[in-house]
Amino acid sequence: MAGSGLSNQTGAAIGSLAFPVLGPVGVVAVRQYVAALVLLAVDRPRLRTFTWRQWWPVTLLALVFGTMNLSLYSSIDRVGLGLAVTLEFLGPLTIALATSRRRVDVCCAVIAAAGVVTLMRPRPSADYLGMGLGVLAAVCWASYILLNRTVGRRIPGAQGSAAAACLSAVMFLPVGIVVALRQPPTAGAVLCAVAAGVLSSAVPYLADLFTLRHVPARAFGLFMSVNPVLAALVGLIGLGQDLGAPEWASIGAIVVANSLSILTSRTRTA
Repeated sequence: MAGSGLSNQTGAAIGSLAFPVLGPVGVVAVRQYVAALVLLAVDRPRLRTFTWRQWWPVTLLALVFGTMNLSLYSSIDRVGLGLAVTLEFLGPLTIALATSRRRVDVCCAVIAAAGVVTLMRPRPSADYLGMGLGVLAAVCWASYILLNRTVGRRIPGAQGSAAAACLSAVMFLPVGIVVALRQPPTAGAVLCAVAAGVLSSAVPYLADLFTLRHVPARAFGLFMSVNPVLAALVGLIGLGQDLGAPEWASIGAIVVANSLSILTSRTRTA
């Protein structure tokens, strides 16, 4: 789980090094190609057998998948890795809290909301477009979770996810061509983008697949809440993106809200 989290955030940090040449759009395009190749290697979808009832959630999943990564990487470009990933994490946290009626989850929602208000407080240096893109990534992640459940129920194995990744890669193919023609990429930039795809798509997917066979889902979800902290640390150490005390407090509040919700839920069901 630690390897998966660090790989994901390190991949995003390495991908950001290619922004001056490829831009967030170019890096995301390469990441979509890598994700499609990885999922095709895991399970090749039988596209000709898909019905309309299976195709429409796959198509929506492909759109959400591409939009989620594009908005996240654009947010990273503007507000830094730690804050962008923290805002994106509000997506799964919102789903977890919205499906519960427990008082403790209401308190968790208040704690998380306080963290968001602190992050997005008015100040001269605030980049509201960058933060808005992070919130859009959160909405997309929440939609991604819900659509994945639908796809998983209607299509066996990983065929649905593989089909969505391939469709998303095809959508980004013209984008990649335009980016390459407008500014010929350097070998270093392409390597950074490919590394982002491998470290942020291939490694986490395979590592999580292996981990969930041995680790309870609740423990896995609890560790997932550490991702904003890992992102902030990778941004600080790898990219020199320093955060102030209010930002660290906000990240801590959102992590605590998610951890408290999962821990109390586990205690109650035990």
